[in-house]
Amino acid sequence: MAGAKKETLDASGMLCPMPVLRARRKLDELDVGDMLVVTATDPASVQDMPAFCSMAGHKLLIARQEEDSFIFEIEKG
Repeated sequence: MAGAKKETLDASGMLCPMPVLRARRKLDELDVGDMLVVTATDPASVQDMPAFCSMAGHKLLIARQEEDSFIFEIEKG
């Protein structure tokens, strides 16, 4: 999307529910269509982040693991 912003959020070291709460707070600051890339280390985020995106109307574009981190690319809905 032209003009869409891409922000990052490092939630490494935070335990459930903090990565999702911080992602929600950051997404609240963004416009529809903007991207948020979240890095988390809490294994629970693998289930929590997709559930949050689904409930909140955001689009989880990518969820991947890099070593001990989980990377989520979210488009604000």
